[in-house]
Amino acid sequence: MSAKAGVLASNGDIEPLRRCIVLDIEGTTTPISFVTDVLFPYARDNVGRHLDATYDSEETQEDIKLLRAQVQEDLENGVAGAVPIPSNDAGKEKVIAALVKNVEAMIKADRKITALKELQGHIWQTGFKNNELEGVVFDDVPEALERWAASGIKVYIYSSGSRLAQRLLFGYTNYGDLRKYLCGFFDTTVGNKKETKSYHEITASLGVDHPSEILFVTDVYQEAIAAKPAGLEVIISVRPGNGPLPDNHGFRTVKSFSEI
Repeated sequence: MSAKAGVLASNGDIEPLRRCIVLDIEGTTTPISFVTDVLFPYARDNVGRHLDATYDSEETQEDIKLLRAQVQEDLENGVAGAVPIPSNDAGKEKVIAALVKNVEAMIKADRKITALKELQGHIWQTGFKNNELEGVVFDDVPEALERWAASGIKVYIYSSGSRLAQRLLFGYTNYGDLRKYLCGFFDTTVGNKKETKSYHEITASLGVDHPSEILFVTDVYQEAIAAKPAGLEVIISVRPGNGPLPDNHGFRTVKSFSEI
């Protein structure tokens, strides 16, 4: 029997060697306070500067296109804080001013939408590369990532932040570049984190034989509830600054990755 196929358990069953861990970021690998007190304010405070400096680039024009579509939808649905974005004919300054107002409202409402997350990722990219930002992970994270990788477990990230933002956070951490331990990144383009179908999509992408071969670690109860019906093993991360969990939630909890 090939070693890749599995190992023979004492009961005669084949136990699969291949297993994946999918990690949330905020409240799981990284303090919530880093996201709310560092990353979000940096993006909010630099929206205008970023758009002005990169306005004519293909990347920023694509970001603006996504934002226009989102804002139009928001206006039609009466979303608070949404203001019309003038056409390009109105001039760069007026377009940017309207974009800034919309983005500030989106950030304030902590909206998990692709248009916002893509722009934030591009703003943070500048910050990380200019050494104005440094990613923060809990002290137990690097050792766990190294240990899991050494044992053949494939580790992925699933966050509402864009894949670019995820790569930046783990590429420029207080422990150096941790991306060598990560096999891939999932964001809201795979689906909302509180919807079960998103976890079916991730399972299909990872190519495991059984969803139970995937461990999902998150601090958010609603995400745990969504992942469980998809067949994933779920652990809830309990970190300093995380929100309270419901009584009798029924999930295993850990305070450190050393427990996994």
